[in-house]
Amino acid sequence: MTPRPHRAHLPEERTESTAPLPPPELTEAECRRCGTYIAGLDGRYACGVCGWVNDHSEGHRRLPRADEDPDRPPKGRRRPKQLPGPPPEPDPDPDPDPEAVPGS
Repeated sequence: MTPRPHRAHLPEERTESTAPLPPPELTEAECRRCGTYIAGLDGRYACGVCGWVNDHSEGHRRLPRADEDPDRPPKGRRRPKQLPGPPPEPDPDPDPDPEAVPGS
C-alpha cells in the first residue's frame, strides 16, 4: 500500500493590506492585432474578434490576491463538484432509401 501524501504547508497569509480594493476601471483601446475597438478592465484586454490578449502585467494596477476575492468560499469549505454535462445525443437513423417503398 502506498502511503498517502501529506498536504503541503501553505505560507502564512499576508496581512499587507486589509482594505478592500477599489472597483476595477473600464478602459478602452484598439486591438493591436486587428484594430477592433475593445474594452477591458484596468488596461487588460482580450479581443473577441481575433483572439489577441495583452499580458496581465500591462494592467494599470495589481491584480487582487485570492484572499482578497469577496466571492471566495470561507476556509474549510470546498467548492461543489461540477456535474457532468448532458449525455451525448444518439446518432440519428440514416434516411431510408427513397426508392424502397414499403408494401410494394
